[in-house]
Amino acid sequence: MENPGFEMNEEIIQSSSNMKERTKQEVPERKSHWSLMNIFLVCLLACVISTIIGVLIISLVYINNIGFTTELNIQKHEITSPKTPIRMSDKKRVDVKFQFLNHLGKSKVFQFPGGDIQWARFRYDVNDYPSEEEMEFGTSINNQRSKMTFGTLRIKSKGLRAPHWHFNANEHGFLLKGSAWIGVVDAGGSIVTTYNVTAGQVIFFPKNTLHWVKNVGEDDCLFLLFFTTHEELQTLDVDDVFFSTPEDIAARSLKPQGGVNFIRTFKKQTEDQAINLPPNLVELIQNASYVQSPDKLVWRYFYNLKASTEFKLPGGVIQWARFRKNGAGLNDNEKIFSDSLQMHENALTLGTIRIYSNGLRQPHFHFNANEMGYVISGCGKVGIIVSSKITTDFDIGVGDVVFFPIGTQHYIKSTCDEDLLLILAFSTGNQLQTLDMDDYFHATADHILAQLFFKKQEEFKKIPRFSEDQAINLPSQLKLIAKNN
Repeated sequence: MENPGFEMNEEIIQSSSNMKERTKQEVPERKSHWSLMNIFLVCLLACVISTIIGVLIISLVYINNIGFTTELNIQKHEITSPKTPIRMSDKKRVDVKFQFLNHLGKSKVFQFPGGDIQWARFRYDVNDYPSEEEMEFGTSINNQRSKMTFGTLRIKSKGLRAPHWHFNANEHGFLLKGSAWIGVVDAGGSIVTTYNVTAGQVIFFPKNTLHWVKNVGEDDCLFLLFFTTHEELQTLDVDDVFFSTPEDIAARSLKPQGGVNFIRTFKKQTEDQAINLPPNLVELIQNASYVQSPDKLVWRYFYNLKASTEFKLPGGVIQWARFRKNGAGLNDNEKIFSDSLQMHENALTLGTIRIYSNGLRQPHFHFNANEMGYVISGCGKVGIIVSSKITTDFDIGVGDVVFFPIGTQHYIKSTCDEDLLLILAFSTGNQLQTLDMDDYFHATADHILAQLFFKKQEEFKKIPRFSEDQAINLPSQLKLIAKNN
């Protein structure tokens, strides 16, 4: 029976049934869709939380590091800044005088088979300094860009300072005692200069020039050495270079009989051979000659300071190993040395100063050089003025090293019964430029001095002028002066 109403209802029922089936099919899809969204949101939230926690941790670490870094920077500033003369350590305050004084006799002795070395120098690693005072001195010469390092070299009889060269410094030396035979190899190796040196004479080795020093006397020889660097000295010894070279490369370079097998017969010693003295030296050497090269070669690297002109002053004597413009006052051999200094960058001027007992090297300063000195004999007192707020004075004795930065006013007074003798080095290969206190007082108009010191102009006529240079002064009326003081 056809019933339209039924047919319509059936369609509705079928339609409703179809919708339910579709709904059932869609529900799982929606459930699946929302599950993925939930997982994504949970992961995103976890990432956000992790990021926040990470930022907080990093911030806390950064804040702590700022405090730590600030503390380190303060310490570093106290150690390295030339504007901070007094550095506080965790243990004690270091006296400002140690910026200008090094008790070399108390420093570490570096021992080798054939001798030893002591240093007054800068070190990159602060742990390499034996004491707070030595660190103060090393830091000072580095801060001032002094281009100066000092050391003593003692070589036993028959000992050898191995052939070597310095990357970053010229070397100037003064032989205090003993005798030695020197060798210097020029570029290309075609010219080898050898010469003998005795106490009171000067040696000079330009940067990157291979050289050796052999003690040919019966006693130890002692060199006082100045190097033109305020950084750590960089040196290569020939034996170290040889043993660091691959055997086949060395064999192809030297082409010895036996080739690489001959190279393999060389044995590296366990002990550093910088200063060498084999126990079986007599067995090793059958014939040794100590040849003297012609003067025209020798005097490029040598100067006879003890025989040079003495500049006599009321209170002492000065002798120089230095450059002189146009060779003024020099003999032919001394001119060779003078020209040699001028040819090499950053050469030094060397000199000895002898101050008689109670003599005074009056206050002065140098326009164009730092100054470093070593006390050979006697004792004295040194005063230095860096600024109106930084002044110091201190006693000096044998083995002490002193340093006067460029432009700082300083004096040296002999305080012993014996003469005070120093070897001095100045960081210039040109003529040294100096101004003494009496000279700049006399050169300044008296009305300028009167205004400056609140003193009547005629009072400055009491400061006498002398016909004789008073650079080293020894008053004739010492007793009267002592009484007045």
